[in-house]
Amino acid sequence: MKVTEKKLADGHIRLEAVAASAEVSHALDLAAQTFAQQMGVRPQAGKTAAQAITEQLGVKDVDGMVGAQAMELLAPFALDKRNLVPAFPPKTESSEPLRRGKPFSFSLTVTPKPVYELEDYSPLSLALPVVEVPQEAVDQQLAQMADSYASYVASDETHPLGRNDAAKISLAATRGGEEMKGLSTEGRTYVMGLGMMPPAFDDELVGMNVGDEKSFTLTLPGMDEGQDKIECTVKVLELQRKEIPALDDQFVANFFPMMKGIDALRGAIEDSMRMQLEQQRHQMALQQASQQASMRFKGRIADEVYEAMRSTLMQQAHMQASQQGMSFEQFMESQGGEQQFGMMLMLQARQMLASGYALDAVFRHEKLSITDDDLMAAAAQLNPQDPAGAKRQMEEAGQGFALREIAERQKANEYLVAHATIKDINPSASVAEVEQAQAEGGSLEDASAESAPVSGEGEKAE
Repeated sequence: MKVTEKKLADGHIRLEAVAASAEVSHALDLAAQTFAQQMGVRPQAGKTAAQAITEQLGVKDVDGMVGAQAMELLAPFALDKRNLVPAFPPKTESSEPLRRGKPFSFSLTVTPKPVYELEDYSPLSLALPVVEVPQEAVDQQLAQMADSYASYVASDETHPLGRNDAAKISLAATRGGEEMKGLSTEGRTYVMGLGMMPPAFDDELVGMNVGDEKSFTLTLPGMDEGQDKIECTVKVLELQRKEIPALDDQFVANFFPMMKGIDALRGAIEDSMRMQLEQQRHQMALQQASQQASMRFKGRIADEVYEAMRSTLMQQAHMQASQQGMSFEQFMESQGGEQQFGMMLMLQARQMLASGYALDAVFRHEKLSITDDDLMAAAAQLNPQDPAGAKRQMEEAGQGFALREIAERQKANEYLVAHATIKDINPSASVAEVEQAQAEGGSLEDASAESAPVSGEGEKAE
């Protein structure tokens, strides 16, 4: 792509770009893929998204349908070519149609991301909960593991089958005279109330004694009306009880042979919990640092930047409402009503912009730089399972500048944490006490602060 840049008198930047025919085709392909995902079009091996759209939706001119979206997808490539980061996404302008296999000329009027300085770059004061794994949390984890390896054995008790009992049963299941091999069994443990079968099946078993046999019909969830019902014949072979293995070296030898005894297993669980709590503590540190840095930001943010951020947040809110099966009016009502929702949106936009600009200022002021590892870490924020794939997708979509911005802000945030004064506090401390600890630059005067855990079961402490 050929891109020329011209600075305008009002501070905007005008880009004139010519996309090569291959780039136009790539943008149309990306737009078709996005449209297919939005419309629930099933991908098909050996076929493009456009071909799948035509076959499944009957759309003949897919390029014409997604042309406007493809035009907007070309804008990031022009920005990336000039290494420009906009304050908000610019609109693509062109007087000619977008056609596959042909070059395309367009222009952008870019509002550059503004540059701000902070009032203060001195180290921050962060108040973070002490990391300690309570032994009762380890005990609970071990108990859950033992329960997952429980077995059912014959019970000495004799009583009618109840809703919380287990029994060994035989089951002959047929539909339309044909045996259902997946359901039929000569002898299998059945635990009442676990949802292994529909509730009606449990209803039929309640009150049966060992040796009893019973026949009945059953309708499974999702069966079409008029479909043959399932004919069941059940016999109770024995009552059973749950037997949980003892938590000892033998348990470890049986189920975790790579571990050297119960103490080693306990230690591994404790180490895993501690690692999780330390990660949560670090995330809390990053959140506090970002928030405190934003409080040092005092610049004026242009109305058009506010409006663009608000529009983005509004789109996300509409998507969230749709995902929850609500109308947007219902969603706003669930957030406290239209007035409160609007105020919340405004505050959120302000916080996100101020935090981002503050981290930009730290990155510049401290003369930081990013590496390939930093870019990969930024991509991991987008897709922890496949950061390399996320990085590749960003770059192929012309969003390299956006990935660099994420990486730079993460680098600045990590810098703030690394150079901050950290105070260990009692996890049960109130918000006021945490704020006091941050302000005073000292730890809370609480004797339990050195021994209290972040949380009982590794969940994020508030």
